[in-house]
Amino acid sequence: MIRDPEIRLVGDNVTDVAKELDINIGPGDVHETRRAKQWARDIGLDLVMISPKADPPVVKIIDYKKFLYQQKQREKELKANTVKTVVKEVRFGPNTDDHDFEFKVRHARGFLEDGAKVKAYVHFRGRSIVFKDRGELLLLRFMKELEDLGQAEAMPKMEKRRMNVMIQPKKSAKSASAKKKIEAKKRQSAIEQAEIDKKMVAVAGEEE
Repeated sequence: MIRDPEIRLVGDNVTDVAKELDINIGPGDVHETRRAKQWARDIGLDLVMISPKADPPVVKIIDYKKFLYQQKQREKELKANTVKTVVKEVRFGPNTDDHDFEFKVRHARGFLEDGAKVKAYVHFRGRSIVFKDRGELLLLRFMKELEDLGQAEAMPKMEKRRMNVMIQPKKSAKSASAKKKIEAKKRQSAIEQAEIDKKMVAVAGEEE
């Protein structure tokens, strides 16, 4: 309920309301609340507060149920457009050989192309903790191999017995991934359509 004595009426439909009620009002004008409520009732709409903290409060004359429905739809769209961040882990040891390193680089490239972050770490067991420098060099080399697709959020750092680095995908990698998915969907649709066409031809042949 609007208790303030005055309100500021806004909205794209203010001119239409004025014409329908044959009154002289415009968007942004300040009016008595009781008068604005009566205008809304006269045309079968509602007086809805948009900015209660403004002075005076800002209102619109609209269909309240439709307003709520549109608000819910916008919230759904926002949720749908919110991308959940996926983090993939890649583990190394301080003595990881070149073959294993290259294998993990290939996997990491795939993760980044799919839009996921990559958390790479070197785990030091027992006395291998003395090889921290070796672990740092390995992660720096890893970052270098992925620099065309991803960017490190920070330099490698130690956390207990692990040295970590987080690599996030570059925008170009995300767009390339999205493009691949669209192309894959198009190919799948074309294959499905071709199957449907074959079936239709077969049925037509049987009818003849």
